[in-house]
Amino acid sequence: MKFLKFTLPLFLICTLTLTAQNSLINPDIENRIESLVQQMTLDEKIGQLHQVSGYNENLKQQIQQGKIGSFLNVKGATATNEIQRIAVEESRLKIPLIFGLDVIHGYRTIFPIPLGEASSWDPDLVERTSAMAAREAAASGIHWTFAPMVDIARDPRWGRIAEGHGEDPYLGSVLAAAKVRGFQGKSLNDPFTIVACPKHYVAYGGAQAGRDYHAVDISINTLREIYLPPFKVAVDAGAGTIMSAFNELNGVPTSANLFTLTQILRNEWGFQGFVVSDWNSIGELLNHGIAATPAEAGIKALLAGVDMDMMGFVYANNLADLEKQGIISEKTIDEAVRRILRIKFQLGLFEHPFINPEFEKTTVLSKENLALARESAQKSIVLLKNDNQLLPLNKNIKSLAVIGPLADNRHDQLGCWHCEGKDIDVVTVLEGIQSKIPTEKIRYTKGCEVQGGSEKEILKAVEIAQNVEAAILVVGESADMSGEAASRSSLDLAGYQKKLVKAVYETGTPTVVVLMNGRPLTIPWIAEKIPAILETWQLGVQSGNAIADVIFGDYNPGGKLPVTFPRTVGQVPIFYNHKNTGRPSGSDKFTSKYLDVPVTPLFPFGYGLSYTKFKFSNLKVTVEKTDDMTKIFAGVEVQNIGDRIGDEIVQLYVQDVVASTTRPVKELKRFRRISLEPNEKKKVEFQLNTNELGFYNQNLEYVVEPGVFKIWVGPSSVQGLEGSFELTDN
Repeated sequence: MKFLKFTLPLFLICTLTLTAQNSLINPDIENRIESLVQQMTLDEKIGQLHQVSGYNENLKQQIQQGKIGSFLNVKGATATNEIQRIAVEESRLKIPLIFGLDVIHGYRTIFPIPLGEASSWDPDLVERTSAMAAREAAASGIHWTFAPMVDIARDPRWGRIAEGHGEDPYLGSVLAAAKVRGFQGKSLNDPFTIVACPKHYVAYGGAQAGRDYHAVDISINTLREIYLPPFKVAVDAGAGTIMSAFNELNGVPTSANLFTLTQILRNEWGFQGFVVSDWNSIGELLNHGIAATPAEAGIKALLAGVDMDMMGFVYANNLADLEKQGIISEKTIDEAVRRILRIKFQLGLFEHPFINPEFEKTTVLSKENLALARESAQKSIVLLKNDNQLLPLNKNIKSLAVIGPLADNRHDQLGCWHCEGKDIDVVTVLEGIQSKIPTEKIRYTKGCEVQGGSEKEILKAVEIAQNVEAAILVVGESADMSGEAASRSSLDLAGYQKKLVKAVYETGTPTVVVLMNGRPLTIPWIAEKIPAILETWQLGVQSGNAIADVIFGDYNPGGKLPVTFPRTVGQVPIFYNHKNTGRPSGSDKFTSKYLDVPVTPLFPFGYGLSYTKFKFSNLKVTVEKTDDMTKIFAGVEVQNIGDRIGDEIVQLYVQDVVASTTRPVKELKRFRRISLEPNEKKKVEFQLNTNELGFYNQNLEYVVEPGVFKIWVGPSSVQGLEGSFELTDN
């Protein structure tokens, strides 16, 4: 077979990367780094590779001796300034510390969990919320966030799906780049920016059976086409650091993986920043069984390319002896030190090691921040069902029941990894509704707990529901049911919640279910019976206001699912960009399907409704050739044919129909969120380049092959106008 275009992975990746990563190389800074390295003792060098969580007075002497280079989980301008003062005034070389923190979806102003914000399909919004989070964190003495989490997650049993952007590598890549730009701004030297740390490198989201920390065993093709792209794009965007993961990858733990950390990250992508291990992931090489002692673990990690040891104490306790024995060279240690110092210089810490405490008072939880949190929450809500236009509710409603364990719950709306978010900052759904209609019209009861309750509580909910015009049920997961170490074998509503929903529904009162969760849930009964369903994820401090805005029509929901919802856990893993089989599912028994459940998902990737309706028409696909590139153009007209202003997310998917290796049935290649007034029509145009249509062949060469491609443009992965185009080899 002839190739339309043939490109080695090294050429493809380095070409796209060098500009961004070379921006980290400044000749003046490099000279200063070299001068400093020449003055450092071996102990001071190793100190730069050592990160400690929390501060106590016992660590003061180590800081004075230059034996600690970084802290995590120390926050607040006063605290960080005091510790920094010890480093820059009392240590021999006055090298500043770098303070890191898990600023995942906000610092004090908490935005939607990343999976929720991914439902906005709005990279500009994601960049703005990340910039706001960086501003708050920086004002509080933080220089570095362990974010964004860019792991692709195809298994909703994995709790950390909440921290990422879902199942698709293209959507995940676009949002990863947006977050890096938001955190780092135009210059790391800006005192209100922080350095990003895409994690967890790599394929952590592919854990077997969705069990956190479990092994990952995937093909190199899948690694390169699904799990690596968001990291690659984050590096292209200039990310200054990367975090190595806990998991093993095809038999080699990722915190000791020379192939991913050096061959790909540094040699292919040209990454110039530094790599930090995840919490004690170097020490855990012993548990993995590839190291017999901490010293051996340190050798494997450092030589693979991990520069900083987070809370493992492996480097601090072993590298000096290893160097004296000639097992680790000082030259190798020096290179890791250079990478860390490079980021400290880029952040301007040598010139400006302290933050003005007054900034914290005026920056954190400001009105501007809260307004952005509300916008982000609004755009992250997905309308899953709305039979007979039950929503939005009329504000003149005479009576309304608000029921559920999450309806007046502050803490759980913050979601996992909510940093400095406080319960007191949260607006609950009940409070949001009370801001829309008179309190005397509202009847509230919890009905049950998230993971417990009793029939007596449900009876009270039924009594309330029987005597109102409509009922709103707020159910889902508590914050600690998703996130790290929160894998679940069941995706059903926990405790008595399903019984509560059924009991309220059986009263005959029109019912709206508001879901709050950190992962897709299996809700087939609710999807069939309940007339209106909102997926709200965990939206942060402005949850209640945003949800009430949608319930009463002050905001028209336009979010789309960034991940597939299964009908039952038995379908997992289920994702839209799967491969076909030799026997695609059909009426014949001997085809790829289940005997007891449809092969289709409950709600597909990219799905979401609106209070208005949109019509897609006039898809036109053209191919234009130049001497060095073939470009594909796809245009479609989108019209709002309803009576409300609304947002639509226009999605473009492609399939390579025949190739030398099997290809997915569809792949997302472009999207755009647009807003349309009633009866307004817009033409949306996309451009693709041929190098975006390639894949890794059997020889692990990146190729674009000639042939026919199908193309779909529409509102989800299962709807849209279909066209085609052909690439030729001449």
